[in-house]
Amino acid sequence: MQRQIVDYALQRRSRLSQVHSGRVGVTEVCDASPYLLRAAKFHGRPSPTLCPICRKEHVTLVSWVFGERLGQVSGSARSAEEISRLDATAEEFSVHVVEVCRTCSWNHLVQSYVAGLPPRAQRRRRVAE
Repeated sequence: MQRQIVDYALQRRSRLSQVHSGRVGVTEVCDASPYLLRAAKFHGRPSPTLCPICRKEHVTLVSWVFGERLGQVSGSARSAEEISRLDATAEEFSVHVVEVCRTCSWNHLVQSYVAGLPPRAQRRRRVAE
């Protein structure tokens, strides 16, 4: 169950406007790391959105999970199925969805949200009187 959803469409639009006007170079926005490109290949899901820079292929969406209680899973790319399983079993964590073009290396954060089980209520300790 997704909650606290943040959409970065306005930032994306602004960044693309800067690129198309020449204020920002293409090399500054087409800088996906090899790790992100590999994650797109193995964990990404196709998107209907054509790459706004090279227009040669559709971007791939990669979801990254972060959370104190995720252990070694935190900071890694995960498939939709894996996130569904975590959502049902793990305590609250955040998901960051990045679009990446595997041709020109364009990448941008498109959405973030919170998933997982709500944190357990802090139990109050009784203080001896």
